[in-house]
Amino acid sequence: MDIEPKNVSLQELRERLPDEEIQYDLAELFKVFGDSTRVKILFALEEAELCVGDIAELLNMTQSAISHQLRVLRQSHLVRCRREGKAILYSLADCHVRTMLDAGLEHVEE
Repeated sequence: MDIEPKNVSLQELRERLPDEEIQYDLAELFKVFGDSTRVKILFALEEAELCVGDIAELLNMTQSAISHQLRVLRQSHLVRCRREGKAILYSLADCHVRTMLDAGLEHVEE
Protein backbone atom coordinates (compact mmCIF):
# COMPACT_ATOMS: atom_id res chain seq x y z
CA MET A 1 0.00 0.00 0.00
CA ASP A 2 1.59 3.26 -1.15
CA ILE A 3 1.16 6.47 0.78
CA GLU A 4 0.67 9.66 -1.18
CA PRO A 5 2.87 12.52 0.06
CA LYS A 6 1.01 15.59 1.25
CA ASN A 7 1.86 19.13 0.26
CA VAL A 8 2.22 21.04 3.51
CA SER A 9 4.33 23.99 4.53
CA LEU A 10 7.21 23.52 6.93
CA GLN A 11 5.24 25.42 9.57
CA GLU A 12 2.25 23.06 9.18
CA LEU A 13 4.58 20.08 9.31
CA ARG A 14 6.29 21.40 12.45
CA GLU A 15 2.89 21.77 14.13
CA ARG A 16 1.81 18.25 13.16
CA LEU A 17 4.88 16.48 14.50
CA PRO A 18 4.44 14.76 17.87
CA ASP A 19 6.06 16.40 20.89
CA GLU A 20 9.76 15.69 21.43
CA GLU A 21 9.02 13.54 24.49
CA ILE A 22 6.57 11.40 22.52
CA GLN A 23 9.10 10.97 19.70
CA TYR A 24 11.74 9.92 22.24
CA ASP A 25 9.37 7.42 23.91
CA LEU A 26 8.47 5.93 20.54
CA ALA A 27 12.14 5.57 19.59
CA GLU A 28 12.78 3.80 22.91
CA LEU A 29 9.85 1.46 22.25
CA PHE A 30 11.22 0.53 18.83
CA LYS A 31 14.63 -0.19 20.38
CA VAL A 32 12.97 -2.98 22.35
CA PHE A 33 12.00 -4.60 19.05
CA GLY A 34 15.66 -4.41 17.98
CA ASP A 35 16.54 -7.64 19.77
CA SER A 36 15.62 -10.91 18.05
CA THR A 37 15.24 -12.79 21.36
CA ARG A 38 12.63 -10.30 22.54
CA VAL A 39 10.83 -10.57 19.20
CA LYS A 40 10.80 -14.38 19.51
CA ILE A 41 9.37 -14.09 23.01
CA LEU A 42 6.65 -11.72 21.80
CA PHE A 43 5.68 -14.06 18.95
CA ALA A 44 5.54 -16.98 21.40
CA LEU A 45 3.36 -14.97 23.78
CA GLU A 46 1.11 -14.01 20.88
CA GLU A 47 0.22 -17.71 20.67
CA ALA A 48 0.02 -18.68 24.34
CA GLU A 49 0.43 -17.59 27.93
CA LEU A 50 3.76 -19.06 29.09
CA CYS A 51 6.03 -19.30 32.12
CA VAL A 52 9.76 -18.52 32.03
CA GLY A 53 10.68 -22.21 31.93
CA ASP A 54 8.44 -22.89 28.92
CA ILE A 55 9.83 -19.90 27.02
CA ALA A 56 13.39 -20.95 27.85
CA GLU A 57 12.73 -24.48 26.60
CA LEU A 58 10.97 -23.23 23.47
CA LEU A 59 13.85 -20.89 22.56
CA ASN A 60 16.60 -23.21 23.83
CA MET A 61 17.92 -20.57 26.23
CA THR A 62 18.54 -20.31 29.96
CA GLN A 63 15.79 -19.18 32.30
CA SER A 64 18.08 -16.38 33.46
CA ALA A 65 18.43 -15.03 29.91
CA ILE A 66 14.67 -15.21 29.36
CA SER A 67 13.96 -13.52 32.69
CA HIS A 68 16.24 -10.65 31.73
CA GLN A 69 14.45 -10.16 28.39
CA LEU A 70 11.03 -10.41 30.03
CA ARG A 71 12.07 -7.68 32.48
CA VAL A 72 12.85 -5.38 29.53
CA LEU A 73 9.53 -6.27 27.87
CA ARG A 74 7.60 -5.64 31.09
CA GLN A 75 9.31 -2.28 31.65
CA SER A 76 8.28 -1.32 28.12
CA HIS A 77 4.67 -2.37 28.86
CA LEU A 78 4.72 -4.98 26.09
CA VAL A 79 4.08 -8.01 28.31
CA ARG A 80 2.25 -8.56 31.56
CA CYS A 81 2.38 -11.33 34.11
CA ARG A 82 0.05 -13.00 36.56
CA ARG A 83 0.60 -15.51 39.30
CA GLU A 84 -1.11 -18.88 39.17
CA GLY A 85 -0.12 -20.84 42.26
CA LYS A 86 3.68 -20.92 42.25
CA ALA A 87 3.93 -20.17 38.52
CA ILE A 88 4.19 -16.72 36.97
CA LEU A 89 2.60 -16.66 33.53
CA TYR A 90 3.43 -14.10 30.87
CA SER A 91 1.26 -12.80 28.03
CA LEU A 92 1.15 -9.84 25.67
CA ALA A 93 0.12 -6.67 27.47
CA ASP A 94 -2.66 -5.76 25.04
CA CYS A 95 -3.89 -5.95 21.46
CA HIS A 96 -1.59 -3.09 20.42
CA VAL A 97 1.44 -5.36 20.83
CA ARG A 98 -0.14 -7.94 18.53
CA THR A 99 -0.92 -5.17 16.02
CA MET A 100 2.71 -3.96 16.06
CA LEU A 101 4.02 -7.50 15.57
CA ASP A 102 1.58 -8.22 12.75
CA ALA A 103 2.30 -4.89 11.01
CA GLY A 104 6.06 -5.43 11.29
CA LEU A 105 5.77 -8.97 9.94
CA GLU A 106 3.62 -7.79 7.04
CA HIS A 107 6.15 -5.07 6.24
CA VAL A 108 9.18 -7.39 6.15
CA GLU A 109 7.29 -9.99 4.10
CA GLU A 110 6.45 -7.50 1.32
